[in-house]
Amino acid sequence: MTNVTLRGEDRMLSVAWTDGTSTNFPYIWLRDNCPSGFHPQTQERQFDLTGIAMDISIAKAEQDADEIILTWSGDGHVSRYRVDWLFDHRPGVGLADPAEIEPALWRSDLVPESLPRAAAADLMVNDDLLLAFLIEAKKTGLALVDGMADDVEAGVDVARRIGFLRETNFGTTFEVISKPNPNNLAYTSHALPLHTDLANQELPPGFQFLHCLANEAEGGGSTFCDGFAIADDLARLDPEAFRLLAETPVPFRFHDEDYDIRRHHTVIELDLFARVQELHFNAHLAGIFDLPADRMEAYYGAYRTLMQMTRSRNYVITTRLKGGEMVIFDNRRVLHGRAAFDPGTGFRHLRGCYVDRGEFDSRIRVLSRKRN
Repeated sequence: MTNVTLRGEDRMLSVAWTDGTSTNFPYIWLRDNCPSGFHPQTQERQFDLTGIAMDISIAKAEQDADEIILTWSGDGHVSRYRVDWLFDHRPGVGLADPAEIEPALWRSDLVPESLPRAAAADLMVNDDLLLAFLIEAKKTGLALVDGMADDVEAGVDVARRIGFLRETNFGTTFEVISKPNPNNLAYTSHALPLHTDLANQELPPGFQFLHCLANEAEGGGSTFCDGFAIADDLARLDPEAFRLLAETPVPFRFHDEDYDIRRHHTVIELDLFARVQELHFNAHLAGIFDLPADRMEAYYGAYRTLMQMTRSRNYVITTRLKGGEMVIFDNRRVLHGRAAFDPGTGFRHLRGCYVDRGEFDSRIRVLSRKRN
């Protein structure tokens, strides 16, 4: 049984929980979140906060079974809150998020065979398996799907099972093949150093899906590293380099005959809680650095240090995708690249698309809700 106490002097409702803890709920927060103020179908807020005074007060508080009932002074409005709802939304704690998954950092000791892996056919029909796979894929930032149908749309079908596709200037899907007159190095047979895609975009794409349709050429092994692990080690080994990369925005640019897309980003981006949330690292799309001359050399030193780390055997893993496999990775965490290949020795064709992080997280939340 919970206990409620009105604290009129500081306009708080104090709730003592059965586990021995207690929480203070400000009156203004309670009135703003009265269940009657939300649309019953859409659950969008309809209540107008400007219609009440900041010093609103409660005339009476009582508990009835699993509800706390408040009667407000002035207009006599009655609010009914489920006890479990209040517990889930405690100020300072907030609503639990099943998509808030702690990253499991990895380095070169990760064995590619140990990556999260699932069969495409199972992911398409089994919600529980899909949920478990998405959670593990988000934890590592890198996962594999096998048993893909010999169909160019098979990878897209799996991606759309998770969320809608992100369109870019390369289209909704893109073909990674060696071709004449390329507008991107991915469309050549050259080696690609580790990078994140489209750092020139206002919001770079989230999860990338690369379906291997054929990989018969000599060379062309896929390389990956965990950018979060590199950032974590850099913060410990060279805090000043980490600070410069996290605080200094630099330009990125893609331009061809039809597009000229530019954006300044920090190479390491922190979230509002000072945690690394993404990397923007693509030496081929880096613009001409435009920071003040007296800061240039120090910045180049930090940038070069991170570049060296992405090429270190301490961080890089290599795998060779086979026809019928698809790799999924968080493009704003995991850097990817490839070895050069010889198109004269066989055909190599990967088909890619993106699903943004928000859609990926949404699918985890919805599937979690259904399971619970």
